[in-house]
Amino acid sequence: APLPDDKFLCGFSHIFAGGYAAGYYSYKWAEVMAADAFGAFEEEGLEDEAAVGDLGIKFRDTVLALGGSRHPSDVFKSFRGRDPSPKTLLRQSGLVGAASSS
Repeated sequence: APLPDDKFLCGFSHIFAGGYAAGYYSYKWAEVMAADAFGAFEEEGLEDEAAVGDLGIKFRDTVLALGGSRHPSDVFKSFRGRDPSPKTLLRQSGLVGAASSS
């Protein structure tokens, strides 16, 4: 029997059996893209209202305006100017330090 603290770990096998792995991967990849997009605002400096406002307009004109009309990676690149990176998500999740994510 699983330990009370490990119930989730022992019961999370559904991502490896039954075809759910691809769906789980897509959820995690969406988290990577969301964290990296927010990372752009962090890089501008969240306290700099003018810079955040300008970046917000760019986000609106790329991610929100283009939506599903183009491939998601192309939409992301039009906003960030590069492919998505997992570094920000790893930092936000506490898996790497702030200095390691640059």
